Amino acid sequence: MPKMKSKSSAKKRFVITGSGKVKRKHAYKSHILTKKSKKRKRNLGHYAIVEGKTAKNVKQMLLK
Repeated sequence: MPKMKSKSSAKKRFVITGSGKVKRKHAYKSHILTKKSKKRKRNLGHYAIVEGKTAKNVKQMLLK
């Protein structure tokens, strides 16, 4: 049987940290930024940690 492939979409969107957590970027930071406050745009720039079962699913997509 051939090797299992990782999901390309997951490779582009998620990063696994050294401690094994899954990092992701926030949505809504790409366009129509004029009506969003400075505070909101600044906070959307930071990374977020994926929690719970979703993190397990993402790891499974990345580690095939």
